[in-house]
Amino acid sequence: MASLAEIRARLQAAETNKGGQSSGGDNAIYPHWNMGEGHSATVRFLPDGDSKNTFFWVERAMIKLPFAGIKGEMDSKQVQVQVPCVEMWGDACPILAEVRTWFKDKSLEDMGRKYWKKRSYIMQGFVRENPLAEDKTPENPIRRFIIGPQIFTLIKSALMDPELEELPTDLMRGLDFRITKTSKGGYADYNTSKWSRKETALTEAEQAALAAHGLFTLSDFLPKKPTEVELRVMKEMFEASVDGKPYDPDRWGQYFRPAGIAAPSGSSSTSQVATDEEAAPAPVTPVAKAAPAASSFDDDAPAPTAPVAKPAAGGQNAQDILAMIRARQNKG
Repeated sequence: MASLAEIRARLQAAETNKGGQSSGGDNAIYPHWNMGEGHSATVRFLPDGDSKNTFFWVERAMIKLPFAGIKGEMDSKQVQVQVPCVEMWGDACPILAEVRTWFKDKSLEDMGRKYWKKRSYIMQGFVRENPLAEDKTPENPIRRFIIGPQIFTLIKSALMDPELEELPTDLMRGLDFRITKTSKGGYADYNTSKWSRKETALTEAEQAALAAHGLFTLSDFLPKKPTEVELRVMKEMFEASVDGKPYDPDRWGQYFRPAGIAAPSGSSSTSQVATDEEAAPAPVTPVAKAAPAASSFDDDAPAPTAPVAKPAAGGQNAQDILAMIRARQNKG
């Protein structure tokens, strides 16, 4: 298990490197996003089962591809497919390679953010105070948590506090974390979440559960790394999505599918079905206006690198935007 000093050093190094750059679910997952507004859940994070992991979390990066319905279905509503961003494995992402160029043009920024990778963080621990009336809780009380960047920022900033003496995941002197849900602009807001100031030991029941079940290896819950074939499929799906085309289950279903769509008959592929809506919680209340371009669950997208002489006219559709993108690439 990494020490607090090691975690701080790694976090500080990550911040330094960042500043130098140019720019299927199961009931083990605790759905804190289902809490009512004004409610809180108290959780106790645990270390990763992988002792080589410095942190008590693993980072996941996904790209959301919206489609204008499903090919061949009448009156089909918009669907969304999530695909893994291969930057998680240190590889070049074919989707972000194109999307990054969009941020050179201010009129394409919103489109760029739409297709930018979304980060989340997988952690594990006990739920000590649960405001949810869950129909069924798992036999193993060690739950997994899908934490968005807003909450993660609060978790990380506290770890860098020099007054913190012990790891929050220490079994005897650790700290609880209180996840509090409010709303801002009609969307869930977790900025009042915080660490407890009081150290506590795991209870006898929690220690027994830990001895009986052991810790999850968090990397086991990351998506599998796409093959070369899957990377080509991802790029093709991305281009179809930007073009405003429907999702084609016959062409892509054995690789990536929206929630609720079965694999094509006869398919032997172990497809990656991105059904984990927990990574992008729904708004607290329905609102008429569009969601902000960069929500608290979005990753940091690149800043524009070049001014644009004249903003594009409003009311552009996906085809117009794609034509602009392709034209600029051909010139370059």
